[in-house]
Amino acid sequence: MLKTPVIHPTIMEALARSGHFAQVVIADGNLPVAAMTGPNSTTVHLNFRPGLLDALTVLEGILEVCPVQGAIVMEKPAEANADIHDAYKKILGEVSWDTMERWAFYDKIKDPATTLIIQTGEQRRFANLILTIGVVKMAEESNF
Repeated sequence: MLKTPVIHPTIMEALARSGHFAQVVIADGNLPVAAMTGPNSTTVHLNFRPGLLDALTVLEGILEVCPVQGAIVMEKPAEANADIHDAYKKILGEVSWDTMERWAFYDKIKDPATTLIIQTGEQRRFANLILTIGVVKMAEESNF
């Protein structure tokens, strides 16, 4: 029996094989994930219907399972609303943060470092998020 609140078997398997610098993508309901699959990525569809399961809930679950050291979002047009980026920053805290041009962002998802793509039912625009997995500090390292 697992002690973590995240119990999805495919997500847990993909995270278990994701080492330092691996990428995990949290995709909104509009990202064409079939066209984004890279050579090492597993796709999990959690988009049962629009709005379920949202990207913030998935992000919180991922953070309960593994460390994250960086995040990348897609650049939004000046007139677009991307309040979800602020919500991501608040949940993620002190991690490196970057934005990428749309097509470069899509190419980054297809990178061999991507081990997991989780498609959510998130309906907010520009909600796609690439996470870079960090390292778990050893007990003796935590004091530094």
